[in-house]
Amino acid sequence: MEIRNNWTREEVEKIFNQPFLDLVYQAATVHRAYHDPNEVQISTLLSIKTGGCPEDCSYCSQAARYHTNVKVQKLLPYEEVIQAAVRAKDNGSSRFCMGAAWREVRDNKDFDRVLDMVKGVNSLGMEVCCTLGMLSEDQAQKLKDAGLYAYNHNIDTSEEYYDDVISTRTYDDRLETLGNVRKAKLSVCSGGIIGMGESAADRIGMLLTLANLPEHPGSVPVNNLVPVEGTPFENQQTASVWDLVRVIATARIMMPKSAVRLSAGRLELNYEGQAFCFMAGANSIFSGDVLLTTPNPDAKSDKELFQILNIKPKEAFKDEKNSGIEFNQIPSAQGLEHKH
Repeated sequence: MEIRNNWTREEVEKIFNQPFLDLVYQAATVHRAYHDPNEVQISTLLSIKTGGCPEDCSYCSQAARYHTNVKVQKLLPYEEVIQAAVRAKDNGSSRFCMGAAWREVRDNKDFDRVLDMVKGVNSLGMEVCCTLGMLSEDQAQKLKDAGLYAYNHNIDTSEEYYDDVISTRTYDDRLETLGNVRKAKLSVCSGGIIGMGESAADRIGMLLTLANLPEHPGSVPVNNLVPVEGTPFENQQTASVWDLVRVIATARIMMPKSAVRLSAGRLELNYEGQAFCFMAGANSIFSGDVLLTTPNPDAKSDKELFQILNIKPKEAFKDEKNSGIEFNQIPSAQGLEHKH
């Protein structure tokens, strides 16, 4: 299976709409050609600054304009973040992602503090990821220099459905940030959400945008909406496991080398549903009982699932070690001292 960035909608429709078991078989075949099928990357996501976001994303509990139960919290202390990263590593996570409810990164003291956090987590030997909103090329480079491995910025849905979800930031804004991330030679983490009332055509459109980027994202999170009381999507009917598997399988076929991450909404899946997702090409999960502000399976549950399926966690930086690519890992305890 060649790596392609010139997919047509007709080609993707043919893949996406084929009989379910044929689709899963094709995806599993592609997956085994590029990945160890019994290895799954474990990531942990921590909200380092919660709530108060000026955006109007219709699914989000952290939007200031919606009356949700999320309490606004300022940027966490450095020590608390490092302690959370240490716990995550002890529980098997190889990647630690820090999320801040900002519209965009600003060149201020808070950003400087985040750079220190990146250095500290990097020194633990973990892949460090951030999701901080829009950022410039210069800011992306500063994160890279601090030891950041990946930057998450989801496109959320298709370009056609996007305005039904968000009005405070454009689709092109999101693509521009992804471009700035690529220019800094950071790994791109970008995916979307299903179950927001979009059509199958919108799901295809989202995957088409991701797979036709100049380079496929290193990670593609596939989220199933977790309806939050107080948001416009609070009564939305979420996607079924069959819809989820179909999107995962199509993503795997279109982006063979990417890590396809089973993300938000996993708490609603039983072990059999999660196993089906792994069979269809998912090879990454978020572990820990909270994803930013939404519930998620805890580490104990994930360990039990891995034991049942004989799955092993993927070690940090494995792809780079196997390929000889250099990565900006700080091999000492630099950054672990008190900063702010």
